[in-house]
Amino acid sequence: MMRQNWLQTFTRSKKDRWIGGVCGGLGASTPVPSWTWRLIFSLFLLFWGMGLLLYILLWIFVPEKQDSDEKEPPA
Repeated sequence: MMRQNWLQTFTRSKKDRWIGGVCGGLGASTPVPSWTWRLIFSLFLLFWGMGLLLYILLWIFVPEKQDSDEKEPPA
């Protein structure tokens, strides 16, 4: 059995979110807390201007975490 890495299980957070849940999802998937990811994105935005573009791309392409207690619709 192969163990999945954090990129294969990376999803946007529904609970730890300010805007899109990207930093909350990164915080849940990595050992780095979400506030640190928010600081990194802010620094990228202020100094290099690419933080906003990267955040928007992650917001679009990373799926949102599904509720574990959400029932599947009947077939």
